[in-house]
Amino acid sequence: GANVVAHGRVSLYEARGDLQFVADMVQPEGVGELQLKLEQLKLKLETEGLFEPSRKRALPTFPERLGVVTSPTGAVWQDIQTVIARRYPLVELLLTPTPVQGDAAGPGIVEAFQALNELTDVDGVILARGGGSLEDLWAFNEEPVARAIYSSRAPVISAIGHETDYTIADLVADQRAPTPSAAAEMAVPDRSELATGLLVAEQALEASVF
Repeated sequence: GANVVAHGRVSLYEARGDLQFVADMVQPEGVGELQLKLEQLKLKLETEGLFEPSRKRALPTFPERLGVVTSPTGAVWQDIQTVIARRYPLVELLLTPTPVQGDAAGPGIVEAFQALNELTDVDGVILARGGGSLEDLWAFNEEPVARAIYSSRAPVISAIGHETDYTIADLVADQRAPTPSAAAEMAVPDRSELATGLLVAEQALEASVF
C-alpha cells in the first residue's frame, strides 16, 4: 500500500507480450518535495544569520546543570545519563521530555526550550534523538524548532540521528555532536582526567618547594 517514486527502464518481451519495469532507484513518495522544502528553509535561515559561526557559544568548562531535550522512553536518554555519570557525576541533568518523531515532536521541542528558558541556572542544553529517515527526523528541520534553538538562553549541543545525518537543528545549534553519547562527552569534563591533572600539579608544586 505504500506510494513510491521509482526510476528505471521499461523492458518488453515481445514473444509473450510481457512488459516489465526494471527499477534502479525507489524512494517513498514525497521525499523530493521534502528535500526541496528543506533547502528552501536552509537558505532562508542562513540569510537571516541563524547559522552564523560568530554567534556560536561554548558550554562552561564545569557545568552544574544541563537540560536534556529528548524522549524519556528511548535509549538516548539512558545513554546520556550513563556517560554523564561516568565522566562527571557532579552535574545535574534536567530532562524536559518531548516526542522526537511525528506531528507532536515539533511543538514539543519548542515547548521544552521555552520551559528551559524560564530557568536561570541551566548552563547548557543537549537536544538529541537516535537515527532515522528524513521523515523520521523531520521535526528537527522545522522552522519553529530552529528558532527555539536560536533563542535558547543556554548554549545548545545537538545530536540528531547518526553521524551522517545533518538537520537544520544541527546547523543552528552552538555545537553539533555525531551521537547523543558524544554530546554528553562534549558537555562535561572527564573526572579521571581532572584527577590526573590535579595529581601532576601537586607533584610539580612539591618539587618546586623542595
